[in-house]
Amino acid sequence: MAEDAAVEEVPVWLEVNGAPAVTWMCTPDQLEELAVGWLAGEGYIDRVDELVLRPCATDLGFWATVPEARVATILRQGRRTVLASGCGAVSSWLLEDGGRAAPAPSRPLPPPPASLRELFKSLFARGTRYQTTGGIHAAALVEGEALIAHAEDIGRHNAVDKVVGAAMLAARDIAGLGLLVTGRISAELAAKAARAGIAWVATPSVPSTLAVEIAGKVGMTLVGRAISGSPAVHRPPDRTV
Repeated sequence: MAEDAAVEEVPVWLEVNGAPAVTWMCTPDQLEELAVGWLAGEGYIDRVDELVLRPCATDLGFWATVPEARVATILRQGRRTVLASGCGAVSSWLLEDGGRAAPAPSRPLPPPPASLRELFKSLFARGTRYQTTGGIHAAALVEGEALIAHAEDIGRHNAVDKVVGAAMLAARDIAGLGLLVTGRISAELAAKAARAGIAWVATPSVPSTLAVEIAGKVGMTLVGRAISGSPAVHRPPDRTV
């Protein structure tokens, strides 16, 4: 039917310590995970025990309470709004220094190409919305050669926030895990992954030049064209094997 060929999109708002922080245009599920992952990616929290998150009973939105010191630090940074590639307004700090993620040259390398293709097959098989409507992105965290979290959203960055938030809510250690995404690896996406301690990010698409730069600074590997016969592997300068 014609109405099946449309993917749901709604606004969801977030206030942090009483001040408006963001309104997502997103797919309306895993919203708690979205909020937690976004707050972590923006530097408001490192752990869920630093956060009190209350949903609005009459609207799609959340009130978040985080340490005031974190908010003060973010305000001092004087973040500017930047129009991101295909994803709206983002904070300039993500583009300037990868979200202040610490370098970690020991981040594990991704699995071999054949294993990546199998992982993406599993990712696509879980994509119920994609199979029904198309027009949606997906992300998944990877431990070894198994998917441990999965999310779909109209925004590829939202999908990443959802899987990071899901892992944090489940008290999973994210550092050293891999990340599969279905869209381009942008600078903001690379910065979110870097801040979370992700070891590598793979996509059937390609990374941007800024994403490669951010990944190189923190020791994270990016894999473009990951389901092709010739993946493009962008290793950090000190990772030659």
